[in-house]
This record gives sequence, structure tokens and C-alpha cells, in this order.
Amino acid sequence: MSSSSIGQRYVFTSFGESHGRCIGAVVDGCPAGLELEEKDIQKMLDLRKPGQSIITTQRKEEDKVEILSGVFRGYTTGAPIAMVIWNQDQRSHDYENLTLRPRPGHSDYPAYVKYKGWNDYRGGGRFSGRLTATFVMAGAIAKKLLTQTIGVDTYSYTCQVGKVKMNAQAAPKTKNSIYDNEVRCPDPKMAEKMRSVILAARRSGDSVGGIVESITTNLPVGLGEPIFGSLESDLSKALFSIPAVKGVEFGSGFYGSTLHGSQNNDEFVTKNGRIVTKTNNAGGILGGLSTGMPLILRIAFKPASSIAKKQHTVDVKTKKPVSLIVQGRHDPCVVPRAPPVVDSLVSVVLADHALRAGFIPSVIR
Repeated sequence: MSSSSIGQRYVFTSFGESHGRCIGAVVDGCPAGLELEEKDIQKMLDLRKPGQSIITTQRKEEDKVEILSGVFRGYTTGAPIAMVIWNQDQRSHDYENLTLRPRPGHSDYPAYVKYKGWNDYRGGGRFSGRLTATFVMAGAIAKKLLTQTIGVDTYSYTCQVGKVKMNAQAAPKTKNSIYDNEVRCPDPKMAEKMRSVILAARRSGDSVGGIVESITTNLPVGLGEPIFGSLESDLSKALFSIPAVKGVEFGSGFYGSTLHGSQNNDEFVTKNGRIVTKTNNAGGILGGLSTGMPLILRIAFKPASSIAKKQHTVDVKTKKPVSLIVQGRHDPCVVPRAPPVVDSLVSVVLADHALRAGFIPSVIR
């Protein structure tokens, strides 16, 4: 499998570079008969696109998706679905002085060595967060497929920026308020505090990181495979493909390592005729398989590497120390734009496993 593709039955391939002509996605394996229009994908892309507020990059991209194949008369045909977004607002000259001066925190140096200088370095090229728009293209289709066939619902939100964090997990009834503010936090009071932290970082020419929490409900029991095909393994691989992600945890996560087994174990009970657990420290996964409880995971994002402060690096030709200031338009915090990306990759993985397990038919009638 190519490093640009993921999945076995629902196969998603990402292509393009940040400042190239376009970026795009190909989805192979989506069942025929799913009602689908460009507006279904555009709705999620609009939640991720740049230039929407003062706390994100001011690069203006319409991010208008075009479906090139795989959809006929408003329904998927079973053929590969090819989609593109044409890049419009590149400022490649901002990167000309960086060709031999790798930016701290970026992939510039290892990419230069690996590809011997032939890689497209503009805007980070293939390593740019711009490519997360392709994740959303594939994820929007997967999300609709899961919702309409087996009723799975995934929603993600900002739960922490810097040291400011929500006091409790968001209740399901608050999910519709996630996008009521720029930070994408369902708690309006905490959202305002998070916004202040981001703006303070921007004013000082710096950046700040944070955490996104993702919750998926109505999953059937038994999705996933043991060992290397576990649901945790595949979800982690997908989520670590998001630039700036440095940590993924499920359920009680790292906090669970501080507990005793008697505190962390989830006891089984019967509720309304269903076997469930009293608590959900496992985050909805045991042995790599879904338990039927909500799938709960958190993703840690490092502070954005492109900052306006003077930094030190080395000229790769002369090996001599030099200083640089990164030009361009960058996010002081990538977290507010991350929830739809997280939703998308979680949905891509779950759709793949649901198809592999036979929960979703190959043709939707």
C-alpha cells in the first residue's frame, strides 16, 4: 500500500502539494447507491478552510470541491470517487529564502535529505497542513455513509488550548454548539479564555498547542481485528498523519496508568436489555475491538511550528549557523481547525472496518 493511501475496503488516497495547482482525494470502495452531492462534502470543508477568523491563518482559500468521477445522477456508482480543490491564494515567494535554511519544527531538513532537494518546499509541499483538506473530502463521504447505514455519529471539539481546558467531557446535547465560536469549544466561557490565549500568542509572534477530543456513538460491537489490525492501531495511524499531532490516547489514556485495576476496569452490567459497562475507561475499545460503548479519544497538537519570532538554524550547504524569520500567513494555533479533520479520519477508519466486517453492504438499496 502506498504511503499516500489508507484502508483495505474503503481506500482513501491523498494527492497534491500546498502550493501546487491542486490538492485532491480518491476514494475507492464506497458502496454504490449512496446519495451524494458536492454540497455534502463542501459543508465539512467549510468548517476547516483557512481565513475564517483572526485566530487562524489569513490565507484565503475557497476550498471549493469538484467531484470528477464516481457519482452519477446524485448517487455513488461504486467506481472510484475522484475529487479536487484548486489552490488559489499561494504566496510562494515567502519560502524562497528557506530552500537551504530548514525551519525549526518543520520537515524541511529530513525532506531535503530524503529527496535530495527535488521535493516541492513551497508552503511545506507534501508535508503541509493544507493536505488535511483532502482528509476532509474522504471523511465527509465516510461520515455520511456511516450515519445513513448504521447510525454511527462522530463529533470532535477543542477541549484544551495551552493550559486552558474544559472541566468535563462535553455532553451529547452540546455537540450542536461546537461551531458556535471560533475555537470550536462547546463551553462558551472556556472558549473565550482559549481565544484569549491564542490571540496573546499571535500578538507576541508565537504559537500555542492544544487538545481535541473525539466521541463516536452507536458503534456496533466487534469492529476491528486483533493485534496489528486493532481499531486503536488503525485510528492512531490515521490520526498521526495529521501534521502537528504528537499524541493520541483512548479512554482514560495516560491518566489510567496512575490508577489501580480496580479503579480503571469497566464493570459489565445490563441496561435496557443491552450489555454495557458502568464506566468507559477503555474508551469503547477492548482487545482492539469496539465494545458498543462510545469511542472516546483525544489528540494532542503541538504549537504551530511557523512563528514570527527570530529563530536559529543552519545553512545545509555551508553548515554554518544562520538566523531566520518565517514569513507567510500561519495559524497561531491549529487546534480550532482540527475538529472536522479528526471527524474525517475517524470516519474513514470506521467506514473501512464496518465494510470489512459486513455491517455496511456493498450496494445501498
